[in-house]
Amino acid sequence: MSSSDASTFATPARLRLAAATRHLVDAVLTTEDATDRALDDAADATERTVADLRGRAVDAGARPGGERSRHERRQEDYLPRSPLVGSVNPVAPPLAYEFHDDHVIAHGCFGAAYEGPPGYVHGGWVALAFDEALGMANAISGHPGMTARLTVRYRKPTPLGTELHLHARTARIDGRRITTAATLRAGDTVTAEAEGLFVVIGAERALEYFGERSSTPEPADPLP
Repeated sequence: MSSSDASTFATPARLRLAAATRHLVDAVLTTEDATDRALDDAADATERTVADLRGRAVDAGARPGGERSRHERRQEDYLPRSPLVGSVNPVAPPLAYEFHDDHVIAHGCFGAAYEGPPGYVHGGWVALAFDEALGMANAISGHPGMTARLTVRYRKPTPLGTELHLHARTARIDGRRITTAATLRAGDTVTAEAEGLFVVIGAERALEYFGERSSTPEPADPLP
C-alpha cells in the first residue's frame, strides 16, 4: 500500500462504517433489556453485512480470517489501522488529538468496550494509550523510536464515560535513547502516569525485525 493508497483507504464511507461498528459494540455491551429475538435479528443483519463486504458467506463461529497485503512504508500508511488512534479501526476509542512542538494532548471518553473493573477503564488500555501517545510525541519532536520499556503507575482507577486528558512529552534525548513522560487525568485527578524509554534502531536492525522494504521510511505527521 503506497501513501496515496493509504489516504484513499480511509474514505468517508469506511470512516462511517468504523463509527457505526463502535456503536454496535457499545450496544452489545450496554443494551441490557433487548429480547433474544432482537439480538438474533441484529446478529443476522451483522452476518449479512460481513458477507456482503467479504463477498461470501460467513461462519460466525469461525475464527475471523480476513487478510490484507502488508506494504506499509510510512506512519500514515499504518496509523489508520491503529487499535488506539486508527480512524478506520472500530476498536480505537474516539479520542481527539492536539499536536505541539514536543508534546501531544489527547482528550475524550472511553466507553463500555474498554471496561476492566466495573465502571473503569481496563489498565491494559491505559498502558496502550500511553505507549501510543509517547511514541507520537517522539515523532513530532523529530526523535521517533521503538518502545524499549514502558513503566505505568496506576494512581487511581480511570473512570469510563468521563472526559479524560492525556499529556505526553519528550523529556530527554541521550544518543539513541529517548525518554518520554505522560500523565492521564480525569478532571483535576491524575489517574495514571507513565515513563517510556524508546530506542532509535538502525537500518540493519530494522531489516532484522521487519524484513525487506523497497523504500526508506520518511518523516510523517503523527496522524494521517
